[in-house]
Amino acid sequence: MPRRARSIGTRFSQLDVSADATTIWSELSAVELEHRLDSLLALHGASLARLAGSYVREAGDRDDLLQEIAVAIWQALPRFRGECSERTFLFRIAHNRAIAFISRRHLPLRETDDDFDVEDGRPNPEEALATGQQGRRLLDAIQRLPVSLRQVVTLALEGLSYAEIGDVLGISETNVGARLTRARQRLRQLLLATP
Repeated sequence: MPRRARSIGTRFSQLDVSADATTIWSELSAVELEHRLDSLLALHGASLARLAGSYVREAGDRDDLLQEIAVAIWQALPRFRGECSERTFLFRIAHNRAIAFISRRHLPLRETDDDFDVEDGRPNPEEALATGQQGRRLLDAIQRLPVSLRQVVTLALEGLSYAEIGDVLGISETNVGARLTRARQRLRQLLLATP
């Protein structure tokens, strides 16, 4: 596995979605690809970890999945064609790897979230406690959604647009909107049903 992210040259800063990105990416040496991977993981690692955590329960499984995602990204980097943003490219790989991981290991889908604490920077402890409890209730409710709804909610919470979510999941923007609407309705029901 590549080492921690290092500073990278300006050559890489223009690789996002330029027209000749295919040529440039496919011509990079292994060392340059490693630097690019380090940069991408430093930039998007936390989001990818949250995505991995939304698919599996155990911290060890989450770490294994995250490692598989990183390897899959490493293998796919030379084939990046610039048809979407790097972020969408990474999330698409992560999503596909997570589905394969769950299927291969016959793991139950994550239903509760005991590992994540919602942090609130406000100084008032009572407000922090209430906000933390609300956050845990929301995360628990998200984990109880069917996978097709949980996927769009997780990606939306990561700040992806409808178009990006559609690219990641291979569905239309209209379908993304419909799934988010159904997910919001289910979340309301779940949150009202739990104290």
